[in-house]
Amino acid sequence: MSTERRTKVLEVLKTAEVGASLLVKGWVRTKRQNKNVAFIALNDGSTINNLQLVADPNQIAEELLKLVTTGACIAAKGDIVASQGSGQSVEMHVKELEILGEADPEKYPLQPKKHSLEFLREIAYLRPRTNTFGAVYRIRHAMIFAVHKFFNDKEFLNIHTPIITASDAEGAGETFRVTSLDMDNLPKNEEGAIDYKQDFFDKETNLTVSGQLEGELAAMALGQIYTFGPTFRAENSNTTRHLAEFWMIEPEMAFFDADDNADLAEEMLQYLVQYALDNCQDDLKFLHDREVEENKNKKESERPELYLIDRLKFVVDNKFERVTYTDAIDILRNSKPNKKKKFKYLIDAWGADLQSEHERYLVEKHFKKPVILSDYPKDIKAFYMRQNDDGKTVAAMDILFPGIGEIIGGSQREERLDKLEQRMDEMGVPKEELWWYLDTRKFGSAPHSGYGLGFERMILFVTGMTNIRDVIPFPRTPGNAEF
Repeated sequence: MSTERRTKVLEVLKTAEVGASLLVKGWVRTKRQNKNVAFIALNDGSTINNLQLVADPNQIAEELLKLVTTGACIAAKGDIVASQGSGQSVEMHVKELEILGEADPEKYPLQPKKHSLEFLREIAYLRPRTNTFGAVYRIRHAMIFAVHKFFNDKEFLNIHTPIITASDAEGAGETFRVTSLDMDNLPKNEEGAIDYKQDFFDKETNLTVSGQLEGELAAMALGQIYTFGPTFRAENSNTTRHLAEFWMIEPEMAFFDADDNADLAEEMLQYLVQYALDNCQDDLKFLHDREVEENKNKKESERPELYLIDRLKFVVDNKFERVTYTDAIDILRNSKPNKKKKFKYLIDAWGADLQSEHERYLVEKHFKKPVILSDYPKDIKAFYMRQNDDGKTVAAMDILFPGIGEIIGGSQREERLDKLEQRMDEMGVPKEELWWYLDTRKFGSAPHSGYGLGFERMILFVTGMTNIRDVIPFPRTPGNAEF
């Protein structure tokens, strides 16, 4: 039986005709049994919905049914009939049953009861079998596909940028080093320092923090490119918004100014959210209902103003508000939370680096729509951002979302060689290491722009999950590289 063609549960529930004889395979979620009948909930990952299997103990051997426990993998062949119960239109009356993989109920960690997200992180290899994580990962796949479709339809080229690099694009120094040297016998040079000339790449190297700089090089020849790859930050942040390994989407566009950049970013975000609404309805409804249930016993003031599906529609239905950093500082400085000292980080002067609480206030309380902040102080931004004529600000932009705060950061890039070199000197960025980057400003330089979207931040927003460790299959965080 197990060699015959199976029908996915999604297909059975959507298109199977009553009377059809089909083979299904999957994992047992629950089993209820009395003397006359056994009800088995089967899920194969193709949908959040289970297929109910009805087995007659007089037809299926008792020793087989005993092995049908939560977590076991089974194959079942039978007839599709109209369901007598609520919640599904059809069910299967089982004629043949095969155990593909047993699961000892005394040892299987995912028994049919409520498990905390913290516990599920400890068994991340099993958590895709839960409703919550099955929904998250199906939505994650849909968003991966939608990203590539969006850029492909706009005739962008996808570029693979290096994972091992000798540059630190952000200049923060929070990198994971890559070496083939013997840690127990490190070679030293005449000055007594580690002799990286003997390392694999003849120099210090690290895992990339961004594909942006290499992406810019490609845009200077191909016009419109995007990267979608893993990035790494050795930042010791144990928060619900930080990972040490995450995925970044970074488009770079020649001949785009700061306004063009913001237009593309807004269009992309609305496209991705609309794609989720159109193509992930069952999973989004489950996560929406889950969020409502999680909040029903909280005080009114602690509940979200909008629940998941309404937040997604909020992004699609509203044109993003555009405001300068300077105007945002004035709004925040004069806001009630600031005057009443409710902000953890009070705003008292121009030049402050905005925190998540400030970003969310602007989106959720003041403008009540997504916000594009522009023209930040140059002292709090990276060396490669184009300097504005005022000498104080750069052509940077951040996009702020409800519940998340910053979801995209980008800028028009500094295309003028003298300005770029001056800024690198001011910030202590070694020009000799980035000679190739500077060369693009010597040979046919052009205005260009780009931005970065942390993919997990996007998934956090689209799924309504509250911890970024729960939107990537195997999170990498300080002290945790399990699985």
